[in-house]
Amino acid sequence: MAVAGIIAEYNPFHTGHQRLIRQIRQHFGEETPVMAVMAGNWVQRGECAIADKWRRARWAVQGGADLILELPAPWALSSAEGFARGGMEVLAGSGVVDTLCFGSECGESAPLLRAAQCLDSPDFARRLHVHLNSHQPFAVCRQAAAADLLGAEEARVLAHPNDNLGVEYLRTGRALGWNGQVLAVPRAGAGHNDPRPAQGYASASILREWMRTGQGWNASFFLPTPWPEGLPPAHMGQIERAVLYRLRSMGARDFACLPDSGAGEGLPDRLAAAAQRACSLEEFYLMAKTKRYTHARIRRLTLWAFLNLEARDKPEGVPYLRVLALNRRGREILRQVNKKGTLPVLAKPAHARRLSPQAKELMELEARCTDLYDLCFSELRQGGREWTQSPVYLPE
Repeated sequence: MAVAGIIAEYNPFHTGHQRLIRQIRQHFGEETPVMAVMAGNWVQRGECAIADKWRRARWAVQGGADLILELPAPWALSSAEGFARGGMEVLAGSGVVDTLCFGSECGESAPLLRAAQCLDSPDFARRLHVHLNSHQPFAVCRQAAAADLLGAEEARVLAHPNDNLGVEYLRTGRALGWNGQVLAVPRAGAGHNDPRPAQGYASASILREWMRTGQGWNASFFLPTPWPEGLPPAHMGQIERAVLYRLRSMGARDFACLPDSGAGEGLPDRLAAAAQRACSLEEFYLMAKTKRYTHARIRRLTLWAFLNLEARDKPEGVPYLRVLALNRRGREILRQVNKKGTLPVLAKPAHARRLSPQAKELMELEARCTDLYDLCFSELRQGGREWTQSPVYLPE
């Protein structure tokens, strides 16, 4: 069975995501099975997802996907390189995905492949070292080093969020020995963080803003599945004081244990100082960020601190495949994964008993992340859902 694979957050699942799935089937055939690897309850930009992972996975299946697997938290909360690594390890570990599909600003796979080859070359490593001495943000230095080798026009793909992720997918695929097809689908409508819809599509960021500020009616046109009436969106504002408490209780040594902590660059000291002075999360982000330490990096570090995750908590590789939602065709995909995959499948929480000790530790980490996520609502939810929630099955 040939399966098309997607890596996403679906935060929330919107018409742009649905368009990508439709484009896949227009290109490969209407019966093409689609598997998505989706971030869980916490997402890459360093905040809680607007709805829990099971609900978002349900929306994705209702929107056309067949099987949703979880991208574990240590990879979901990483930079583009780590996020892509985790997603590709899940797709490759399934043993059934022969095509990687993603939205792209340039809409072509060839320039992304050239950029991926450049970033993996010895010449690039040398050029990057030179640019890092300028103390510019890593992303700026990375693009400048690529421009030295490819030219400014070719390197510009690294400035676009979806193209940049596509490059990282390709790099990881090569490193893992995955040699499937690649379909880069041109993005339509609003860009990554555009504040206004365009051509019938809206960015996920503006949809989240509308729903969190009581303007859900604005979002309804861009959601294939309507937002359930009375469902409160998760919001970092609900846990702000808890996060600030955690930050104020940490010293520079504690911050140095976080992944990508910048311990060799003095960032932990800056974080500890900002934690003592800040009276809001946004104030903390602004105090800690610099030209070199971007807002996104500070947000991720903040979330790692709140979730009590350290660099050592991230295994060398994704140790299992966690099922979040599926339909009938997804069940057939799962049968093939059980035959051809290289990683154990968790089709329900009880299957965690079969895991290796390290994989069990990751499952327990996910359980803690879910318990803390359930504090992000206006009405508190009971803990323990990670051990009781079965995958969502939609037969039709």
